Amino acid sequence: MQFSKIGFTPKLIICDLDGTLVDSASDIQYALNAALMDMGLDAVTEHDVRQWVGRGASRLIQCVLDARHYRKELHDELLTVFMRHYQASVCQTSQLYDGVAEFIAACQKAHIPLACVTNKPYAPAKDLLAALNILEPFQLLIGGDTLPHKKPHPEPLLHCLRYFGVTASETLMLGDSSTDVEAALAAHVPCVAVSYGYNHGEPIEACKPEWIADSLAEFV
Repeated sequence: MQFSKIGFTPKLIICDLDGTLVDSASDIQYALNAALMDMGLDAVTEHDVRQWVGRGASRLIQCVLDARHYRKELHDELLTVFMRHYQASVCQTSQLYDGVAEFIAACQKAHIPLACVTNKPYAPAKDLLAALNILEPFQLLIGGDTLPHKKPHPEPLLHCLRYFGVTASETLMLGDSSTDVEAALAAHVPCVAVSYGYNHGEPIEACKPEWIADSLAEFV
């Protein structure tokens, strides 16, 4: 693999999921609108979802309630209904971004371990990876409900370092948002941010990651 862009060959690569490996916004929108319909609430657009995803399902629901000025007391019920719909339709239209399959294959060929750290709950994250035939390459999957803390807290990344027995400087984080960049910074892990992800509607340059890539194919 070509890692001249970052100046070292990592012994572990930690990947975010939504917005980095997979474009999943349309499926999230579908499940969210199904839940909103069940509760007699107004639908949201895919553009809305792309602004809101990346910080976990609970935060996504909070964004809906805030944007529509709905009662905060609806949070738990809407979250439960949304998760039921999403678990049932986690990969209808979701797809890998260009270059992702090639990148994963190249990591496997180079014997570089892969971990996936996402704020999406573990169960739908696992099902999504499996549906897209990329679950097996990841030796570790950490969901937003796996540990007491999720990104941008550094603990999920630090857990990966301990699990694989590597140091922060030997590791590379791949993400698409400020959530990923902040987690990597807190864990002292070098970070590449992709330019095509969600990032809560803000340009990724504003997060000041060490490197920005337009495609993971740049590393193949």
